[in-house]
Amino acid sequence: MRTIEESLQEHKQILNIVQAPSELEGRLRNALEHIPTKKRNMNRAMTWVASSAAALLLTVGIYQYPAFAYLSGKLFNKTELISLSFSELAEQGYGQTVNKSKTLDDGTVITINGVIADDNGLLMYYTIDRPVGSVFTDDGLFRYGVDKMKGFFTDSRMQEGTAGAGNSKDKTHIEGVYKFEPVSPFSRTLTVTFSERLDNGEQASYPISFRFEANKAMNSILVEDISQSVPVDQGTVYYDSITASPTSTLLKGHYKMDYEGHPRFSGETKLYVNGTEVESWGMRSDDSAGKDIPGFELEFDVLPTDKIETIELVLENFPGYQKVEEPISLASPSDQSIQIGNEKLWIRSVTKTNTGYDIVIARKQFTILETENLSVQAGGTAVPVSTISPPRPWDLKNGNILWEQTYSFNTMEEPECLLLDGFHYIKTYDKTISIPLDIKK
Repeated sequence: MRTIEESLQEHKQILNIVQAPSELEGRLRNALEHIPTKKRNMNRAMTWVASSAAALLLTVGIYQYPAFAYLSGKLFNKTELISLSFSELAEQGYGQTVNKSKTLDDGTVITINGVIADDNGLLMYYTIDRPVGSVFTDDGLFRYGVDKMKGFFTDSRMQEGTAGAGNSKDKTHIEGVYKFEPVSPFSRTLTVTFSERLDNGEQASYPISFRFEANKAMNSILVEDISQSVPVDQGTVYYDSITASPTSTLLKGHYKMDYEGHPRFSGETKLYVNGTEVESWGMRSDDSAGKDIPGFELEFDVLPTDKIETIELVLENFPGYQKVEEPISLASPSDQSIQIGNEKLWIRSVTKTNTGYDIVIARKQFTILETENLSVQAGGTAVPVSTISPPRPWDLKNGNILWEQTYSFNTMEEPECLLLDGFHYIKTYDKTISIPLDIKK
């Protein structure tokens, strides 16, 4: 099995062979723009044919995008990628130097220092410098923002951003990194629009365009179809693919639940390489799975550089559902827990009020009672809940905090038991999926 460095070494050789013509974007754009407007409006089929022809031009062997790059130095993890300056990363063979600036009316200068692009996204490194004699105020980091990255076949959303690394103590200089969705390798020019929240409440926009050198982009080190799933209480979690690049590792999947939409909680999936856990950087929704299919995308750190022998996914926990078959006795309320399946509830108190009875029920933070049919048995009658208070913390003074709510019932009869259909909670699954390896060579 090859190491990542060995794979990158072979990518360098491919880079020397495969080249994309610099005029590709212009020729394709010119072909599309010269479709007669009248024909395009009268016959959509003609537009489809023209678009298909352009797409065919991209896929045949005449024009090939050099989607490989060679890293002469080390592979950085995400913390290093977002904390180092672009010049430090460029010394290790990362990305494309840009150095395009825009000077604002007040003399502030926004500079795009460089970009790192691969199959998992584009990192854009930027700086903002105040003019001589001026400093950033306390809200300086929030004054500026950024919109989409646009170009030929590119309309990439900004996914996340960070600022702070390299900021000067005199409050005149800010360094930051924005991450965008992957851009098209056929874009020769990319444009990103910075925004500024002005003191009068209005927002100003500053587009900055730069030439994108696709041959500086880095291809994925590992791409695998997983096509495996884990059954859960109310559906199935599907793991579709994993793509590892020199800047991140993305795991894509989708849900098929017994109800519409995403699960109430996302649960936790861990990634292990050679038995060692890879740091997780969060989850976001992914609409590429298809219409009405709730998809997700998990981001992990860069894979380790040593020889990869095993890759495993572990669905550690996920929303579970516990059906409550028997009535819950209210005869002896206390701070002692009641075991129901794998979870616990606490009936803390049953108190008579002017309008009926209040019952205080405590549970863990992510344990959610079904309240649609929640009721009490009182005097031989089922009495539905009338009002529910907002949750409030119950500090056990042992490092644990539970959450309690007051459930009110309009009955003059003392309730004997609680009638509950069920509740949702975070369930431990601990299911492992092994991913077959086929490291790209």
